[in-house]
Amino acid sequence: QVQLVESGGGLVQAGGSLRLSCAASGRTFSSFGMGWFRQAPGKEREFVAAINWSGGITKYADSVKGRFTISRDNAKNTVYLQMNSLKPEDTAVYYCAATRRSIASITYDYAYWGQGTQVTVSS
Repeated sequence: QVQLVESGGGLVQAGGSLRLSCAASGRTFSSFGMGWFRQAPGKEREFVAAINWSGGITKYADSVKGRFTISRDNAKNTVYLQMNSLKPEDTAVYYCAATRRSIASITYDYAYWGQGTQVTVSS
């Protein structure tokens, strides 16, 4: 069982940056692949980024590649999403999730989810 709590969301102007954090409970955090997803109003939840257990493999949605960076600190049971050059279309609720797969990009593969944190980018 893994419990996830996101933080770091907020309101930022276009071109700005935010860093999201996701704190995980449980001693087995390092055995999980981790991912970030987002959901804008009226839209389906979509994949943003994922990272394997060691941090050595990452994967990104094309829409955020080159702007967002996912990382993890297994000693702190935390995964991060550094978001730079933010755009109004990045506005969404951002969710952290854990998967027993090495790395994954579809919601179906993730068994554990946080409650989400709102990110709003103004133009």
